[in-house]
Parts: sequence; structure tokens; C-alpha cells
Amino acid sequence: MSSFFIKKKGPPKVFKKSENSAGSKRKNDGDTGNKLKKKLNSKHNDEISSDSETEGPAVHRKRRANVEEEFDETPQEKKLRLAKLYLDQLRDEEEKKAEEESFETDLIAGRLQEEVVSVLATIYASEICLLRGHKLPVTCLVISPDDKHIFSAAKDCSIIKWDVENGKRLHTIAGGRKGTEDRHVGHTAHVLCISISSDGKYLATGDMNKLIMIWEAATCKHLYKFTGHRGPVSGLSFRRGTHDLYSASHDRSIKVWNVDENAYVETLFGHQDVITGLDSGSRERCVTAGGRDRTVRVWKISEESQLVFHGHEGSIDCIQLINEEHMITGADDGSVSLWSVNKKKPLSTVKAAHGRHGDSGLEQPYWVAAVAALQNSDTVASGSHNSKVQLWKCGQGFRHLEPLFSIPVTGFVNSLKFSSSGKFLVAGVGQEHRLGRWWRLKEAKNGLYIIPLKRQQPEQEEVQNGEENGV
Repeated sequence: MSSFFIKKKGPPKVFKKSENSAGSKRKNDGDTGNKLKKKLNSKHNDEISSDSETEGPAVHRKRRANVEEEFDETPQEKKLRLAKLYLDQLRDEEEKKAEEESFETDLIAGRLQEEVVSVLATIYASEICLLRGHKLPVTCLVISPDDKHIFSAAKDCSIIKWDVENGKRLHTIAGGRKGTEDRHVGHTAHVLCISISSDGKYLATGDMNKLIMIWEAATCKHLYKFTGHRGPVSGLSFRRGTHDLYSASHDRSIKVWNVDENAYVETLFGHQDVITGLDSGSRERCVTAGGRDRTVRVWKISEESQLVFHGHEGSIDCIQLINEEHMITGADDGSVSLWSVNKKKPLSTVKAAHGRHGDSGLEQPYWVAAVAALQNSDTVASGSHNSKVQLWKCGQGFRHLEPLFSIPVTGFVNSLKFSSSGKFLVAGVGQEHRLGRWWRLKEAKNGLYIIPLKRQQPEQEEVQNGEENGV
């Protein structure tokens, strides 16, 4: 039986270029050529450019030879080829299916994470405790080293000592009226800052009248009054492990005091605008925020030198050390920045950290008025007048900030502090910013929000108690 494709051992047959041979060939190829027409057309039309020329007879013969070789295969080769095609098709389908499943898995994981964050925020919101006692906005607060007490101060010039466990007021230092400074024991102007020594012995407060008051933290008894600043005292911090006190003022200066000896030590200058915040650790140095000079400065007290850092586009309103090497700042341009004391630029900056407000096309970022850091951890917090406290996680190596979740509070967040144990966060809020009245939230409440962050597991408590009792 004859066939168009037959393997021959002899040399290939040479076709002469003539009309008769061409006609005979076209006749023999009639039926088979129709079957291959679609395949040949698709092969011949793979690549066509504007530079293509008419093919000569030699090119035509070569192409026909290639086509013959393509379809000149044994049944076993055909089966192998088809099997490979089938396997390739199965492989493509499996890869596509795997990609779709991976996408669905990521989508579900993202939704679950959002739901978990929402649930956590709801749980925290339901367990928040509000302490009310100040008549005007709370401006600052501090937590005792043993986490048992909170000291808060406000624009009503008062200072209140709170019991964390039951939320009761233990002591109130009432504020006095303007002009009664000579006979009133306490503040007669807005209290702007507060700090407690690491051993819980001394409490220091600073006010708009340029005064620093030193109190006995246990009894709230007044001890000393420090004078010397020429502007409102905007920042106070005890050096950890000592009774050395650092103070910052709108007069652009930093002063060092020794509380044990009731003595002034020295003054440092450098900022070009009012200082809005101050913090310190265990080393003999402190960090400050320079307001509208847009600088952060690290002061080396013993060397009487300073390092200057730039990064914010607006006025820097608050600053807090995370550890001895890193710090967090917030500004009125809505940004939160993470810094290293070894680099002059921020490691990471989150712009519009609390979102934006205003009419379309005229949106402005919410002002970040308070920041806090859980010491020697990767957890920080920020507060603004969008009535929310935002928690953040510092990424690996403190290279970036990752948002965790936000907790609703009603009011302008003027102060934030983590407890030493990290079990709770306290937010001091009010109807307006601690330094002015240009923005007022009428629906806000003046008080303290205690936000739980860690809850003890009953089973763990029972096991620990059992071990202590020798069970």
C-alpha cells in the first residue's frame, strides 16, 4: 500500500524544476496538502516582517523538506510526543491551580488578620477604664515604677494621685489662682510636664509660670521649688537610677538639677526654637524635641556637647526613648518617626500616621501630640486629636514601623505612658491641646484612659501559685 511519507534508504529523490513535474506533484499532494494546510499556514506565518522578500525555489524546497521531517514520525514517536504535550498541559494546569490556591490563602489570611485586629481593638475598648477628676484637659501623666499609682496634672493647675487597681483618687494637690503664688503651696498656672524618679521617691512638675516643683511621691508633700527658667517648663525627666533631674523650657535651654542637694548644676543651649519635649535614660545624657526648629537633639551632659538630627517637615511636638539607642517622635505634620542615636536621619517615618481630616482637596493630617514607648521592647504608641491611640511595632532591627491596631478614646490625646510591666497603657486626654486652645473637641472628656495590654491567664496563675506553695 502506497503512502505519501515513506522512509527510503537511498539518496533523497531530486525534483526537477519543470511545469509537468510540478503539476504531477500538486496532483499527488492534493488530498494530503488539504489536511496539512492549517498546520503549514500557521508555521509559515509565525514571523513576518516588512523586510520579508519572496522566497526562491531553494528556500521553498528546504521548507518542504523540514515539513516532511516534522510529520515523518513513527507511531511510537507520535505517542511519545503526544504524551509529552499531555504532561506539559497537566503541569501548566497544576501550576495555575497552585497559584489560585496561594492567592486565596493569602486573601483569607489577610481577612483573618483584619478580623483579629478588629476583635482585639474591640476587646481593649470594652475593658478601658476612664478616670475623671480634673476640671480641665489633662496635660501630662506619669506611672510609678511599681505600676501601682498614676500621677496626672492638668490645665486646672491640679495634681492627682490615682490608685491603679480600683481607680480611686488617693490625693489631690489643688491648683491656686493667679496671683496667689506667695501663699499657695502648689501650681497657679497650667502644669505642662511631670516626672518621677526611678526609685519612686521624688515627683517633679513644671508649669507655665517657669516653676519646677519637687514633691515626695508617697505623701504628695511639697519639698522644693526650682526657679531659673525664663519661659514655661515644657519637659522634665529624672535620669534613671539617680536623682539628677533634666528640665527643658520654651526659653530654648536645658537645665540640670540635683534634687538630693536641692541644687542647680548647669545650663545647656542649642535649640533655635521652644523645646517641646524631653526624655532621658540611664546614661548621662538626654534627648529633646525642638519644636519649629525641626530638630531632635541628643545632649551629652558630661561633655557639654550635642548631636543634631533632622527629618520632620513640621514642628516636633513630642519625643520618647525606646532604649538607649533608639527613640520615637511625633510632629504636627502628622508624622511619626523612628530614630537611632547613631544616624542623623530617621530610620523610618510614617506620614499621616493618624489619617487626614478636612474638606476634599484641603485635607490636613491629624497632629501627633503624644508618643510613648514600652522600654526596651519593640512596642510604641502615638496619640492625636482623631480620638484614637495607635499602637505600632518596630520592625526587625528598628528599620520600620508596622501598625498594630488603634484604640478609640474620646478627646485630644495630650500624654501617653506605658506601665513598666507593659500590662497597660494610660492616655491623658482633654478637649484641647495642652499648649493652646486653637482646636477644641466639645464632645471630649477630661480624664485618663487606662488601656489593658496584657491579661494574665488563670491557668498560669494557678500553676505559679502551686509552685510557690510547694505543690
